[in-house]
Amino acid sequence: MGEREKKRPIIAARERGPGPGRYALPPTIGYVGHDYTKPTSPAYSFHRKMSSNLYSVDSSPGPQYQIDAKLTRFGRDGTPSYSILGRMKNSAGLFQTPGPGAYSPEAAPPLNSHRRPPSYTIGSRTSYRSVDAVPAPNKYTLPALIGSHVPTKPTSASYTMSGRCKSGGASEDLSMTPGPGKYNSTDPNVYLPKRPAFSMLGRYTVPSDATKKPGPGTHDAEKVVAHKPRAPSYSLGIRHSEFVTPLVVDVLD
Repeated sequence: MGEREKKRPIIAARERGPGPGRYALPPTIGYVGHDYTKPTSPAYSFHRKMSSNLYSVDSSPGPQYQIDAKLTRFGRDGTPSYSILGRMKNSAGLFQTPGPGAYSPEAAPPLNSHRRPPSYTIGSRTSYRSVDAVPAPNKYTLPALIGSHVPTKPTSASYTMSGRCKSGGASEDLSMTPGPGKYNSTDPNVYLPKRPAFSMLGRYTVPSDATKKPGPGTHDAEKVVAHKPRAPSYSLGIRHSEFVTPLVVDVLD
């Protein structure tokens, strides 16, 4: 028995591009479906021969156009023209013109620009009021102007006087009076440019031959846990196909 070749499945992704016959380019010949990116050549169409009656039989209209004689190539010639019609009949009889008595100018209201005599209207008598609703003079209560009671009025200076404190007052215990050192002055660095500041430390000892110095074995580059959370680690896996669709997910912040 001969050796049988193992057939691998055809992967469509291995085909990098279509063949030459795959491209359906528009033609450059003719007018229908022509490639619009290419210039077109002159195209001709063939038709069957026309009938001989086109030349032997005269089918044109005769002198039947009724052209006005007053029309020129610039328009009408401009001569005056008149039209005569019959007289119109008056169905209502004679025209009735209104006489002087038909007008009534006094019925029209006077205008604002016209002077009018004074006019009066007479109505019924107003009934007397049983109770006078007008308040009396002592009804008005105006706010006092002494003190700060009216915000819209200027007031004079007002003072408040109270009794003297008997217990715990400064008049009885003079030690309760604050002295000059009681007041805390503001630091000048707050409202002025900050002054230079210096710090003084102890003197460093000059290293000698007896000083302990780190040797080559002291440095351990593998101890990355000193500045990292854990040491680097690696994992070995299978070789993945280059045609596998990558996983696309939304990365949350």
